[in-house]
Amino acid sequence: MRRAQPIFVLVAVFFVWTGSNAQSPNLGMPIEEQDIAAWDIDILPDGTGLPSGQGTAEQGEIIYAQKCAVCHGVNGEGGISPALAGGEPLSNGIDTGKTIGNFWPYATTIFDYTRRAMPWFAPRTLTDDEVYALTAYLLVLNNIIDNEHVMNAGTLPAVQMPNRDGFIVRFPERTP
Repeated sequence: MRRAQPIFVLVAVFFVWTGSNAQSPNLGMPIEEQDIAAWDIDILPDGTGLPSGQGTAEQGEIIYAQKCAVCHGVNGEGGISPALAGGEPLSNGIDTGKTIGNFWPYATTIFDYTRRAMPWFAPRTLTDDEVYALTAYLLVLNNIIDNEHVMNAGTLPAVQMPNRDGFIVRFPERTP
């Protein structure tokens, strides 16, 4: 049997002692509201949290070619990263490739994910206008909106995705 290293024992004793001590060990520092706000950027399915700004598919096509096509392929057909457009119906089986057009239930999720995580080599570097434009372009590639649509905080939540009702929400039974 291996013996615990002294440093681990010391750390464990410290946390037990500070946990039972009424005083804080003075770790960390208070977080200001503006610091929290910089990270509070999630977008809900109903559009709550969408920022101001707007974009069109025409603008998004240019941005996509510059920042997205290298991974997701020309026209979103896939490359070293998954396809974003097209895809067979999900009723074809569990192994069917999932894309924005056949899987995602809310258009606002496209905006949310793209703004937080893309491009993968430089996340959170796209402006809100660029994300609206990319979202519009991806929706056009999936034949969900027309090329003329302008995406913004008012129009994006109104987009009806093909798989909007494809998820079954089940809540656990509650016992009294």
